[in-house]
Amino acid sequence: MQTTHGGAARRPGRLRPVGLLAVAASTLLTAACGTVASGTTPSPEVTATLPLPGPGEGSASPRGAAPGAAEPDPQPSDAPPLAGRVVVIDPGHNGGNAEAPEEINRQVPSGPGEKACDTVGAETADGYPEHEFTWDLSTRIRDRLEAEGVTVVLTRDDNEGVGPCVNERAEIGNEAGADAAISIHADGSTPGGSGFHVIAPGVVDGYTDDIAEPSMDLAADVRDEFHERSDQPYADYVADDAIDVRTDLGGLNLSDVPKVFLEVGNMRNATDARNLKDEEWRAGAANAVAAGLTRYLARG
Repeated sequence: MQTTHGGAARRPGRLRPVGLLAVAASTLLTAACGTVASGTTPSPEVTATLPLPGPGEGSASPRGAAPGAAEPDPQPSDAPPLAGRVVVIDPGHNGGNAEAPEEINRQVPSGPGEKACDTVGAETADGYPEHEFTWDLSTRIRDRLEAEGVTVVLTRDDNEGVGPCVNERAEIGNEAGADAAISIHADGSTPGGSGFHVIAPGVVDGYTDDIAEPSMDLAADVRDEFHERSDQPYADYVADDAIDVRTDLGGLNLSDVPKVFLEVGNMRNATDARNLKDEEWRAGAANAVAAGLTRYLARG
């Protein structure tokens, strides 16, 4: 994997970038994988139903009911099952990054150190870019989650801009108070490697101490549901059992909410590339990722 991924957490001594929230539920809503902008080589970043009021609380006996009769059971709520939960989806890279090397190569906080703001991302042999794939898949996942009542925030509004920087992507999740955050990517490894893997944050003192354990739960739920529902195999070139624990990614190090990266496949592998480019496959993949996220949210 050529890429690594990457605001700032609310901890003493850490810089706080300006948030770039784009809310999608009622509004629309790394770390990079693969290639870099020409000219310079950036550092890689790879409802609950309310009970009826009881006696003495202003309630009256139902018409026709004898005094002291039990109140009727509350009516079931019509709210979707996951109403009130918040998920941040981070579509990796952006369509304008390649034209802005100066911006995406500037150094930003990534935890204990600094890294490049962002990267261009990978692409298939015939030029299908990672940023286009991640935008398409992320919006599909958003639609699945919103149907379950989840409030979804995307870290970028479209596929035409530059960035946001990796630290800003993390801060968007923090400011949203997300129950879970996921960064969507497709790897740019050697052509012989195939399959998917999930990247979870390791423990970085002062940064990820509080999110490492729930993030591992999130990683396992996403991995299991994605594997079962998409039939995409575990990566055969990185990670054990498709979960890679890392401490070098700003997007994870600076997150205050449970967060993972999903490398859906290897864009430079012919089989994976064929899937990633297929609209029907992406529809199934979006269902699979959404299932993993809802499984995690159902934990409580």
